[in-house]
Amino acid sequence: MTPFMTKEEFAGLGAPDLVYVREISAAEILADTPVADIRGLEIDPDQTLYALHGADGERLAVMIDRETAFAAAVAHELEPVSVH
Repeated sequence: MTPFMTKEEFAGLGAPDLVYVREISAAEILADTPVADIRGLEIDPDQTLYALHGADGERLAVMIDRETAFAAAVAHELEPVSVH
């Protein structure tokens, strides 16, 4: 059995500046976002976006493409890695 780790313990492993980039559907983003925050935005729910996550799994940002997600991480002095 794998031992349970808290988000804080997990985030403390390895480099604190490590972030991961993964594909995410726009529908998932829309489902997690309050209606007031998405008014006026036109997003195709079937569109693939790219989310940037901290080591604890917290979503930090969502970008339109993979290259932009990596560039945003580097611009903020973070070390991005891909997740499949």
